[in-house]
Amino acid sequence: MCRHLAYLGPPVPLSALLSDPPHGLAHQAWAPRDMRGGGTINADGFGVGWFPPGSDQPDRYRSAMPIWGSSWSLRVESGAILAAVRSATVGMPILETAAAPFLAGRWLFSHNGVVRGFPGTLAGMAGELPVEDLLTLEAPTDSAALFALVRHRLRAGKTVEEAVASVITETLDAAPGSRLNLLLTDGERIIASTVGHSLSVRVTGDAVLVASEPLDDHPAWEAVPDRRLLIATPHDVTHLTLGEA
Repeated sequence: MCRHLAYLGPPVPLSALLSDPPHGLAHQAWAPRDMRGGGTINADGFGVGWFPPGSDQPDRYRSAMPIWGSSWSLRVESGAILAAVRSATVGMPILETAAAPFLAGRWLFSHNGVVRGFPGTLAGMAGELPVEDLLTLEAPTDSAALFALVRHRLRAGKTVEEAVASVITETLDAAPGSRLNLLLTDGERIIASTVGHSLSVRVTGDAVLVASEPLDDHPAWEAVPDRRLLIATPHDVTHLTLGEA
């Protein structure tokens, strides 16, 4: 599947997360340690979203090329970043618009995993979406559909924890065996789930970093157990068992 990460804290250059660490996202793209049977390398696209200093709206760069063939800037700095490298599920298109992060308002979104039997298994859930949402999906993929469902529930007044947990629960009911590691940030919080894939969190000083795999050997990294919903800020990390949100 994919690898992704999110960071909140003092501004850092993108390179501090993507290329400088010994197991940064650029390294994970071609040498992941824990794909759990979901592919081998992540060469089907790359994207990064960040909040420019002083802005409440994120910028975004995406490419259908692998991270090592993309022209992202090492000079960009931000205190709120979400990035992902993609390993496309068989049958899914390899397009720039299919690469995470997906974007709506302040929210950046990534999905590491697969919805089994897509699109048929999500057809029932997709029936709740306004026609305009269906016609404006960024890509014909399970990840784009999941984000549409999450943001629709946010608009309906659910908290982000409720929206993410309910989409995961209903997707698993409709498509058992799906892998649903979702990752979101609005620049103030990181929301992450673990269903079928690895995730680790590191809190140091006034920063929090959540990633599919640790970027280095820092002792502060902690593995997040399966079937968890993580809500993180630079000063607090909460774990919920999915079903409790």
